[in-house]
Amino acid sequence: MTAGPVARPMVTPRPAKEVDDRPRTGRPAGARPVAAPRARLRRETHQPDYVVLVAVVALVAIGILMVYSSSAMRSYASYDDTLRIVGPQIVWGTIGLAAMAVVSRIDYRWLRLVSVPMFLVALALLVIVLLPGFGIRVGGSARWLQIGPLPAVHPAELAKLALVVYLAHWFARRGTEVRSFWRGTVPFIVIFAPVVFLVLREPDLGTSAVIGITGFVMFFAAGATLWHLLALGTLGAGVAFWSVSRNAYQLDRVTTFLDPWRDPLGTGFHTIQGLLALGLGGVVGAGLGESRQAGGLFLPNAWNDYIFAVVGEEFGFIGAIAIIGLFCIFAWRGIRVALAAPDTFGALLAAGITSWICVQAFINIGVVVSLIPVTGITLPFVSAGGSSLVVSFVAVGVLLSISREADASGMVGDAGPHRGRRHRRAHLPGPRRRTVADDPHGSA
Repeated sequence: MTAGPVARPMVTPRPAKEVDDRPRTGRPAGARPVAAPRARLRRETHQPDYVVLVAVVALVAIGILMVYSSSAMRSYASYDDTLRIVGPQIVWGTIGLAAMAVVSRIDYRWLRLVSVPMFLVALALLVIVLLPGFGIRVGGSARWLQIGPLPAVHPAELAKLALVVYLAHWFARRGTEVRSFWRGTVPFIVIFAPVVFLVLREPDLGTSAVIGITGFVMFFAAGATLWHLLALGTLGAGVAFWSVSRNAYQLDRVTTFLDPWRDPLGTGFHTIQGLLALGLGGVVGAGLGESRQAGGLFLPNAWNDYIFAVVGEEFGFIGAIAIIGLFCIFAWRGIRVALAAPDTFGALLAAGITSWICVQAFINIGVVVSLIPVTGITLPFVSAGGSSLVVSFVAVGVLLSISREADASGMVGDAGPHRGRRHRRAHLPGPRRRTVADDPHGSA
């Protein structure tokens, strides 16, 4: 049999719940609602590029060790104090590390606000150092400036950082106008030429070469045309030739570079002793503190311009390659930071800092191995020198600040499609920002 339909129980519908339209805050109905609080913006940051940090700290540690090894004997013989030269270097290194740590935590975009004052102050110092009674002449050049009880500074070192910051700011504002001759190239020459001219007047051919090449690299990265760069390069080579030809001291250095054995006890002494130190080191070196050239007081400026020769003598070919390798690592990571920077200013700033430090290292090492004529220029982070060390540390701090906002993968990332050379422009999107609510971890 088929069962009949089952009777379903009657369900009494519940009465509709009265909607309470009163505000939950307890305010009376009809009161004006309170506006939602605005989300607080926070910089999208992550950890800095530790590869850059490790490379720089390693170079500084090696530098302090080599400054002591190369200067202890001379300091003891002249001042009865083996720490006469390395002591201040340790102090300046500590100050530089602290400055780098502080600068790396500051948003690098604040530099745009002080870029013009920095540039004007740098120009003023370059002029003051040339005035009689102000500049301290060392080796025939007025490179050092000492005001009152303050320690002596090298204005050209400050000018490097100021020029890089200002050019990055100026190029970022110009955008596609950088390709124009009258609105790009000519104003660039007006900004760039006075700094190079004043440094050449000291005279300091090595530092002027570093500044010149750094400016050209930034001009190229900003989108300059190839023909304008070639014309400027030709003009720069002509100015350098004119400066050398009218200065007998620099002309002697060029002739010595071509044949250092022509005057082995005079103009060729530096070059010959540096090559001899490298040759004595061999593959593995003589050992720490066993330098015959620096320890025997034969190598001039062993703790400064020729410190790479001491590294080659005490640690051999392996030690020299290690120093070069650390600078190559710095260059590689600096380029990656520039490519991943979130805006044009950061990209050009990272490119300028990287090229400046690497070009200076190349020139210093090139002088020691007799690849280029002798120029009085330090090896960044390694040679003794307070101004160079502190300014270089500050520049690295800026680079680390940029890396904290760069794409973590090290590639071009979000800002990439607008920076390619095929676009012929320097414009990039603005800094990436997000709200605190979008950040699950609330990282700063």
